[in-house]
Amino acid sequence: MNKVLVIGACGQLGTELTLKLRDLFGVDNVIASDLRDPAELIADGPYERLDVMDKESLDLIIDQYQITEIYHLAAILSAKGEQAPKMAWDLNMNSLLNVLEAGRKGVKKIYWPSSIAVFGPDTPSNQTPQHTVMNPNTVYGISKLAGERWCEYYHQKYGVDVRSLRYPGLIGYKAQPGGGTTDYAVDIFWKAIMDGSYECFLRADAKLPMMYMDDAVKATVELMQADADKVTVRSSYNVSAMSFSPEMIYEAICKRYPDFKITYTPDFRQEIADSWPNSIDDSQARKDWGWQHDFDLDQLVGTMLDNLEAILVSAK
Repeated sequence: MNKVLVIGACGQLGTELTLKLRDLFGVDNVIASDLRDPAELIADGPYERLDVMDKESLDLIIDQYQITEIYHLAAILSAKGEQAPKMAWDLNMNSLLNVLEAGRKGVKKIYWPSSIAVFGPDTPSNQTPQHTVMNPNTVYGISKLAGERWCEYYHQKYGVDVRSLRYPGLIGYKAQPGGGTTDYAVDIFWKAIMDGSYECFLRADAKLPMMYMDDAVKATVELMQADADKVTVRSSYNVSAMSFSPEMIYEAICKRYPDFKITYTPDFRQEIADSWPNSIDDSQARKDWGWQHDFDLDQLVGTMLDNLEAILVSAK
């Protein structure tokens, strides 16, 4: 029987992944954990307050619940990381090493997310390949690149079954984003419905790879359920669904909200976005374990607006 620990379960991805894993394995078999009180959506199952930097506490939870799989999602993201680089490095790196050590000691399978932030200004920006130049210029990207190397090292040296995806920008409605450069693509929907206007912190033409949250959860679960001999990449897989700019998503929203207005005031996050790819080649993931995305831009926009409108109506 799988006993799953989700670290960082109250975050944007963690909330939705926890719900999916509980559907798959049963509520009692998926232990959510975070530093804060449990998010309402995941409060119906086992929950532990956990600082993953505290290795002793992590080991106690693993022993208590006889954990067989860990999904380690806790991290300081790109924009927040630039404001506190030392803290971001310490959390992102040391927490991963604690989890990898748990894999070395017996946890059967580990998931850890990487990011397109591992790429940099020297990387080919169009259809960025799986294996290419990496020269990240943010502490988040540096920590993710180092994390990829640690994952591959622990797999090769100790046989740890660790798996990873390089996520693009993730967009969902069930939880608030956590301080990333692509967060505009979530905020813009709330502003369209509630205020009718939005001030964007990126340029109108800042095209970036993006993915709807359902696809991100699907990719994560499919990778973790793939046979080990099909997982040929032990650093991190490229995955992709679509690429768009703020102007493109604005125009798509305007089909439903024609009076919606947008202005552009680029800040420090624009420099981060400029170092990232425009689009991603994820053919290796599609070949190895059959990855296919479901949502394009129009489907994403329609789904986000439908659900946020329903949330706002029910809150009145």
